[in-house]
Amino acid sequence: MSHPPVPPFGEGRGAGWGAPPPPRRPGPDAWRARISSLAGAGRAAERAAADLGIRSVGDLLLHLPFRYEAFDEATRSLGELAVGEEATVRVRLEAIRVHPTRRRNLRIVRARVRDASGQLTAIWFNQDHLARVLRPGDELLLRGELGAGSAPELSVKSHEVLGGGGSEGLHTRGLVPVYAATEALTPRRLRELVDRARPSAWAALEVLPAWMRWRLGLPAITDAIVAAHFPRAAREGRLGRRRLVVEELVVLQLGLLALRRAEGRRRRAPALRPNGERSSRLRAALQFTLTREQERAVAQVGRDLGRRQPMRRLLQGEVGSGKTVVAALAICQAVEAGAQAALLAPTETLAEQHLRTLDSLLGPAGLAPVLVTGRVPRAERDRREVALRTGTASVAIGTQALLTEGVTFDALGLVVVDEQHRFGVEQRQALAERAGATGDAAHLLYMTATPIPRTLALTAYGDLSVSTIRGRPPGRTPVDTRWVHEDARDEAYEAIRAQLRAGRQAYVICPLVEEGAEAEARAATTEVQRLAAGPLAAFTVGLAHGAQPSDEKRAAMSDFAEGRTDVLVATTVVEVGIDVPNATVILIEDADRFGLAQLHQLRGRVGRGEHPGLCLVLGEPATEEGARRLEALTQTSDGFKLAELDLDIRGEGSIMGVRQAGPTDLRFARLSRDRRELATARYAARRTLEIDPGLSRPEHVLLRAAVRERFAAIPRLLDA
Repeated sequence: MSHPPVPPFGEGRGAGWGAPPPPRRPGPDAWRARISSLAGAGRAAERAAADLGIRSVGDLLLHLPFRYEAFDEATRSLGELAVGEEATVRVRLEAIRVHPTRRRNLRIVRARVRDASGQLTAIWFNQDHLARVLRPGDELLLRGELGAGSAPELSVKSHEVLGGGGSEGLHTRGLVPVYAATEALTPRRLRELVDRARPSAWAALEVLPAWMRWRLGLPAITDAIVAAHFPRAAREGRLGRRRLVVEELVVLQLGLLALRRAEGRRRRAPALRPNGERSSRLRAALQFTLTREQERAVAQVGRDLGRRQPMRRLLQGEVGSGKTVVAALAICQAVEAGAQAALLAPTETLAEQHLRTLDSLLGPAGLAPVLVTGRVPRAERDRREVALRTGTASVAIGTQALLTEGVTFDALGLVVVDEQHRFGVEQRQALAERAGATGDAAHLLYMTATPIPRTLALTAYGDLSVSTIRGRPPGRTPVDTRWVHEDARDEAYEAIRAQLRAGRQAYVICPLVEEGAEAEARAATTEVQRLAAGPLAAFTVGLAHGAQPSDEKRAAMSDFAEGRTDVLVATTVVEVGIDVPNATVILIEDADRFGLAQLHQLRGRVGRGEHPGLCLVLGEPATEEGARRLEALTQTSDGFKLAELDLDIRGEGSIMGVRQAGPTDLRFARLSRDRRELATARYAARRTLEIDPGLSRPEHVLLRAAVRERFAAIPRLLDA
């Protein structure tokens, strides 16, 4: 049986047939259009939007609300209102005027409004402009609460003028979006602008392919944007936001996974297979047996070194967990295979600390590391650089200058980078390029003593494999942590004096180097004088901070390490790179100014010897977050638990760059709450690269472009 041909859209009969075709969807220009192109926006709104990072209509539509106010969908009549009830009414304005009050900062706007059921007085507080912009005869939607009294008044929470070209009920009915805003661009004004920009949502690029959206149960991008701004139900708003979160994380995960894969394809690394000659001697000289987790990390690193694919591994564990031993065994394996190894530290002080530690560890294996820093005299440094260039020196220790200031190696096979948390994805990639500048890529082992939550490990460190050493090493004593308020400061000093009288040593940590005109925290240069002349006058007090000349700072730390100084007043320069087993107490001033991870690192300066440690945190937090940090520090010494909480409190910081906390460079996702979406995105990214490694299929073209834009600083990503 034959069927008549289906007529083109707009022809024929029936429901919808014969109607004009729908309006053309806006194109890319609508997405890129300036804010001032929106009806009623103007240049003032455009300038105010720029302060929020909103520079186009597309930016505006991607500025999502952070919550919704839930109002009733239906309107009530004035006659139906009950005292104390909040509701929305539809009324006509009859009269409006401003009423001054005896209170200088309070002015009341009163309006007489009416509907079919009667009339009522509506009031606003300190909104004089309404008497100028509202006119008798205007039809209004008012959201407010009816007060008590003989002549009850409606206290207005939100209002809108009907017939003004916007969506009816935008501010007063249903789920009303609330945006991050400024004084110049209020949530109400943003709501109106987004409503006017709503048709431009059709111009949003659909980055996620249809198969992925179907598999993950996600709406189309246009539907997601509209639902996120103007949901009909809470579930709809959550789904709209989830779509944008997953898309953002899929793009990020694709780039990170492609980065890991591309490194192995573009350059090969030397296969460093061990013979055990040096590592066995190192193990035999150890005064302890490696823990199960240390052995697992050694095995993981060893397997990576034996492959031609360049190792890109992160080794994380708390201070004293044994990361350096793992690194030393990796260095032995590299040298056994005929290669050289280098350890990079972020500061010269930490490089010198590593030299002392590795000298002791590697000595029994017949290896003598050479230090290359700016402090080494020029003639001696030249000799050491020649030894590295000719291969007579197998192990080098220094700052990143080792790979940037003309130092060359005969056969660099392994680079160990300490304090990895100071580097972002882009900085790691730049380091990888330098480490492979002579041909083969070097294997890279990154170390961090700042525990990384799993969600952050899959994003900020998603280009790396991760090895974790949990727990404290045998012999490390516990640290008692106490939150001390200002009125108990004298008791804190007495606790310090008791430790000093027993022959121990103490740190006092300050957040500032010097006091300024606006300083609200204690400064190290002032505190050292106050303590030496007052509470700790019976003891020797030293000073170390980052603004000191290098020789002066090194001398202060050396005096403390060798026991010539009882107390070291310092900034966070002692966070890493100083190991004084005799130091048993640390007092941290204005502790709420530090991040939780940093406080945990500072606490790790004590309890490193045979005597128990004491950590005193002084602070009067002005915020709930500050109080949560200090309370958490006193409750647990588990760095991994603290890292998760720190992520919740401070945010993930910069993923691509080097910022360690605060505002994220993720636009929609928040790792503290979007763990499920991250797992979904990781799965989707892996599956996509399995079926289309170069994202070259037609359905992946826009996805490929999005990944390249996100990783613009890393060229040739996703190239075959």
